[in-house]
Amino acid sequence: MDSSNINYPGDSSSQSSEVFGNEKISDSSLKNSEESLNTQQFKKVRAEKADAIRQACDSHDVEALVSFATSDGGLLEDELRQKAWPIFLQCVDDIRNDTLKPLATLPRHRDEDQVELDVNRSFVYYPDAPEDELLQKKRQLSDLITQVLRNHPMLCYFQGYHDIVQVLLLVLGRERAAPAMANLSLFRIRDYMLPSLSPAVKHLHLIPAIIETTDPALCQHLTNIQPFFALAATLTLYAHDIQEYSDIARLFDFLLAREPVVAIYLFAAMILSRRKELLDIPVDEPEMLHFTLSKLPCPLDLDAHISSAAQLFEQHPPETLPFRAWKNISRHSVLKTSRDLTTFSTVNEAVDLFGRQARQIRREERRKQALDFAWKHRRTAGSLALAIAIGAISIYIRKKGLDASIWSHLSRLQTMVFG
Repeated sequence: MDSSNINYPGDSSSQSSEVFGNEKISDSSLKNSEESLNTQQFKKVRAEKADAIRQACDSHDVEALVSFATSDGGLLEDELRQKAWPIFLQCVDDIRNDTLKPLATLPRHRDEDQVELDVNRSFVYYPDAPEDELLQKKRQLSDLITQVLRNHPMLCYFQGYHDIVQVLLLVLGRERAAPAMANLSLFRIRDYMLPSLSPAVKHLHLIPAIIETTDPALCQHLTNIQPFFALAATLTLYAHDIQEYSDIARLFDFLLAREPVVAIYLFAAMILSRRKELLDIPVDEPEMLHFTLSKLPCPLDLDAHISSAAQLFEQHPPETLPFRAWKNISRHSVLKTSRDLTTFSTVNEAVDLFGRQARQIRREERRKQALDFAWKHRRTAGSLALAIAIGAISIYIRKKGLDASIWSHLSRLQTMVFG
């Protein structure tokens, strides 16, 4: 049979062709062959990576898992995440929390009413499931949040916490998600569960410091914009803003594998990726700049942003940032106490750090109130201080019997000040 007469799929007289030996192969056939080869190669590489991740999980090779979580595609699928995430969060066999007490045996937490309001608004974008299944997920979500809060009653619930919890619930399931979420709350997002959001605001001020180290011109362009635009995203580990389940699960691979401050570096990386768009917005339009900054880039190339964030962190670690941004972070903050995720800390240590930081916040608030009061009443306080000073000087003059002319000058000064 003459192979030159073989008809290949998609071949037609109008298509150009190439000749290999005696076989005429069309461009479309070549393209299909290349796509098939690429697909096979992709599946092979993916399978090899999945096997390597399983091996790293079995041997608890954290360094390898961190590398896989940062590389393109992250940990690939939920079956692998169910093995790796508990290792990142050090809750394999509940080694940190032992066993959380059942919620029914514990007193009600003060924030449970707000929890229910937020749970009712959960699972908006994912999963795509029947209504009865979603209702079951919501009950599980409510129980999971309540169990964590009742076991650690000092923690303050914040709106958006449920966005984080629902990701762990969907990936890990109800039982494994409980110790994972408890450790995440105590060792990764503890600053956000304090009685005040002031520590979270201090986190945000790392963003302009990171941008300054890389792109001073862009930092100057944004100098009049306070970084509050990043609060919702960073507070919820981006779970509030990302609508695709595959994207948020992949992002959690990275965030759980690395120290807490990388969530801030990630937002800075996203800002830097939009340099041209931001510079095109005039400085005298701060509302437009703030609005643009508050939205994640679209389309969202997560792997590229993760790679950029990791590179930013390596090149400009937090202790090298300008503006005293890192020094302003409390030494009790998770950003500083969870730098090395391979070290083991106990729940009691986390509770102690929580208490220390809460007391520090109260001292800072009292100091601010005192300064605000002094500034508000500065004219009265200044006049009173001057009156006391003049009175003290007059007593001194009378005791020493100094020249009466000095007393005369002081009297005139007092008349000028007080009328």
